[in-house]
Amino acid sequence: MKYQQRKKALVLLEDGTIFYGKSVGIEGTATGEICFNTGMTGYQEIFTDPSYFGQLMVTTNAHIGNYGVNDNDVESDGIKISGLICRNFSFTHSRVDSDGNLKDYFTKHNLVAISDVDTRALVSYIRDHGAMNAIISTDVDNIDALKEQLSKVPSMEGLELASQVSTKEPYFVGDENSDIRISALDIGIKKNILRNLSKRGAYIKVYPYNSSFEDLSSFNPDGFFISNGPGDPEPLTDAIELAKEIIKRDLPLFGICLGHQVIALSQGISTYKMHNGHRGINHPVKNLLTTKGEITSQNHGFAINREETEAHEQVEITHVHLNDHTVAGIRIKDKNTFSVQYHPEASPGPNDSVYLFDQFIANIKASKEVLS
Repeated sequence: MKYQQRKKALVLLEDGTIFYGKSVGIEGTATGEICFNTGMTGYQEIFTDPSYFGQLMVTTNAHIGNYGVNDNDVESDGIKISGLICRNFSFTHSRVDSDGNLKDYFTKHNLVAISDVDTRALVSYIRDHGAMNAIISTDVDNIDALKEQLSKVPSMEGLELASQVSTKEPYFVGDENSDIRISALDIGIKKNILRNLSKRGAYIKVYPYNSSFEDLSSFNPDGFFISNGPGDPEPLTDAIELAKEIIKRDLPLFGICLGHQVIALSQGISTYKMHNGHRGINHPVKNLLTTKGEITSQNHGFAINREETEAHEQVEITHVHLNDHTVAGIRIKDKNTFSVQYHPEASPGPNDSVYLFDQFIANIKASKEVLS
């Protein structure tokens, strides 16, 4: 590869701390809440996951871009992270079935990315001081202007972002002749969730983030699904009311990640912003119903209150995160509702938890038998 002299770049944190690096080649400035993902693979799926909307991504894997990109590895209609911070950026790649290199992919989406940052030190700092807003830029000589710009970035706490990643119009996925119909609320849905449902024989209609119970019911569904997504769950009042109505009618309901938090809020359980969240593909979870362990893919900066969940007469904790004992799954007693905080569809990550899709389909079939 021909040697290229790259422009200096920096990471400026909300508290004034600065880390220096080099531009990947796309000059500019990007803002958002800084977070880190510990996954050793699956960077394209991470970059296109709608749950990361509004966030600057730090990758702890030392090499990013070494296997290029592939059109089959996207989880939405494009890149959703605000910007990338990495240690070593690979301008060349060696994957046989790649559709191009990561640099061209970033250029296409006009994504600001910086490399040669001491990501070990940066991640250690975030672990100690917590997630905070940050700015990355190639304009390294105007620190005061960058600080001023950063001061205007809203906090993730209280921020509604689902409306910015949700579909604008309903659409269909799967076999229209299927006898299992699911209405899915898109508050940042990943494509692999829809793949997992459709390959189990479901026909899915995906609705915008602010759709009502009447909207989703018009499809005459056998079950309901509330997706993952970005931002704080508390502002999603329409989704919370939707979950409340589905649960009241005892209809089959499954929620993942942000959908899990929405379901908890519908039952009066509060959520809170975590110190730095869970983002990676090797998080250990224990299924309290089976006593089995699962290695899971996770991506969330909010969680539901454990004390309130334990005290709730109608809610049972089904899964716990083994690192910090946060709630990783719940079910509503005497109702056909369950949810998990992690990503059973993975992409990237392990497949230990795909049984949850089978459980959802089984719940739907059992409900149909009762009604018939």
